[in-house]
Amino acid sequence: MIWSTEQTLFDRGCKLVAGSDEVGRGPLAGPVVAAVVVFDRCGPADVADSKTLSAARRMALQKQILTLSVSVGIAAVDNNEIDAINILEASRLAMVRAWDKLAVKADYLLLDGASVPDLEKRVPCRAMPGGDGRWGSVASASIVGKVYRDRLMEHYDRVYPGYGFARHKGYPTRQHLEALASLGPCPIHRRSFRGVTR
Repeated sequence: MIWSTEQTLFDRGCKLVAGSDEVGRGPLAGPVVAAVVVFDRCGPADVADSKTLSAARRMALQKQILTLSVSVGIAAVDNNEIDAINILEASRLAMVRAWDKLAVKADYLLLDGASVPDLEKRVPCRAMPGGDGRWGSVASASIVGKVYRDRLMEHYDRVYPGYGFARHKGYPTRQHLEALASLGPCPIHRRSFRGVTR
């Protein structure tokens, strides 16, 4: 059961359990986004890693998650910051910023991927690669973050037409690489990523 770890934490006396995940480490353009979602009970039973869900299913689940959660924090680290500090540190920074945006903080935080030392100083944490497929709260954060970032990239598609951001969301698809070769990078491209600069 995807919520079994959270239920164990609740049974041990945790009042509020949160999950955090980042979205957008692999794209050549746009920010990396992190979400933190806080629950006081187990959430939707059919949450899953956002990458495995259709856009319509993510939207439906996001509405349930926002209704059932106690607090949600979402934060982005833009392409210029990514270029300055690298994508791993940018992902960690996005998680810290998302935590800071919570109106209500959790007693325990489950993290997807590597540990985040700045958060471990503030709240008991457990980090695990693939956590978005194992923990309901982390899967919920992946869904919230993915919906947020997709909408942002659809906005950038209108600001910077020709790259196809609404379709590929900045990932290195053939269409995106061909647009880069033709148009060159735009202001939201990650200049430190291979494939962006010639």
